Amino acid sequence: MIAAFATILTVILNAFVYYYPDILNSTDQCNWHKFEDNNGISKRLLSHHEILNIVLPEWLSDKLLLNLPHIQDLTEKHTESAFDNLDHVKDLHFLMFGDPQINGNWKSTPYIKRLDNYGNDFYLGHIYSTMQNRLKPSHVAVMGDLFSSQWILDSEFYNRTNRFVERLFTRPLEYKQNVVDTFKKHEDYDWKHWLDEEVKMDPIDRFNSRVYSDVYDWFNLTSKAPNFKNPLFVNLTGNHDIGYSGDATWQHMARFHHLFGQNNYVINYNKGKPEEWRLVILDSLTLEGPALQEEFVNYTWSFLENLKTLENPNFKGSTILLTHIPFYKREGLCRDGPDHRYYENYEKEPYKNGKLRSQNHLSYEVSQKVLNIVFPNADKEGIILTGHDHEGCDDYYNSINGEWVASKEKINTESQPIREVVVRSMMGDFDGQTGILTGHYNYDAKFWQFEFSYCSFTIQHWWWASKISLGVTVFLTSSLWFL
Repeated sequence: MIAAFATILTVILNAFVYYYPDILNSTDQCNWHKFEDNNGISKRLLSHHEILNIVLPEWLSDKLLLNLPHIQDLTEKHTESAFDNLDHVKDLHFLMFGDPQINGNWKSTPYIKRLDNYGNDFYLGHIYSTMQNRLKPSHVAVMGDLFSSQWILDSEFYNRTNRFVERLFTRPLEYKQNVVDTFKKHEDYDWKHWLDEEVKMDPIDRFNSRVYSDVYDWFNLTSKAPNFKNPLFVNLTGNHDIGYSGDATWQHMARFHHLFGQNNYVINYNKGKPEEWRLVILDSLTLEGPALQEEFVNYTWSFLENLKTLENPNFKGSTILLTHIPFYKREGLCRDGPDHRYYENYEKEPYKNGKLRSQNHLSYEVSQKVLNIVFPNADKEGIILTGHDHEGCDDYYNSINGEWVASKEKINTESQPIREVVVRSMMGDFDGQTGILTGHYNYDAKFWQFEFSYCSFTIQHWWWASKISLGVTVFLTSSLWFL
């Protein structure tokens, strides 16, 4: 009787954690947005089994096919091109994950905390694998604060990076080979060599090395089609990864570059075509100072100025901007209001006194400058995705008399408002969120449109309960064999 009850409970709990997108959310929230202008292609998901397309109503077939993606008919969507069989550009499909902040273990860490860290890795990994299998995105972005602290030695940085690619955001070996090799070698990274190379690099050469075209696969840069099996990964710098500018060091920046990629870059897509758009990755931690290493601030502003002078004149499309720290907005629009703090009377490291210690938002002046550079086309819609504020937030920046003003609603002006979504954290305390961004090119209006939604899981205790109940069920059931 007890074994039977445990089995039933286990089935219910595991069904709950594996099919949570439709149990805890509406199907629309956990699916790509269906725009009214659909380019002549059916909005509904289709199955290989034609009988399901005929018999089932759309709301039911969508649920079935999203939860059983292997029976979907993806021949129209997954062609080897950024354009479909009607020569219409495919919708943009991004999954966004806010601030995982994975902890580490030390000699003094209690065993119960070690177990909690171990389980948390797989809890976060469960969220990603569920949503990746369900939706098959073309791009995935982790919005900074990959780790819980920048004050770790290279050895622990390697430990957490290895966990990041092996447990949280699992990839085939070729996509994580550098991480695996560095972890196995486990030697301090030669950040001084990286420093020397960066310092002597010509500013234009540095910028050109941060400009890409039609990249959908970091492992295969020649591929010009979305890789739905292995989406393009973007890992943003967070204050817990490299530090705020007042404490970011060459060592912090070098190892991030080595294992997670560059901190500033732009990818142009469909350049020169009506459907062009670009993805801008911006290191907002190195936009302001006073900085410990002023070179970082100079490099980031050099990137922006070159974006303005070299890229903007010929760019006619829309921009998706990904960065960690939200833009300036007045108190009350988000959980975190404007706040800048500086090192004062800091006896432990007195050389930091007067330098930037923390910030909730970018400053007003910096926000205005960046928005003007990154979104140069007043007639085109754009979107900003940030992290940092774990509670999340959603606002619009409206251009009013040459000034960007944040508000909860769009304000009708001659310029298109720019939406900023502060992506809510994927941690269990914030219900394990997945942000879903859909971009769609409207051929009637001739511009890109963007929509964003959340797919929520729940606190990590439910995931733990499903695993514990499974272990208990296996134990009880196996015990019956010996009675």
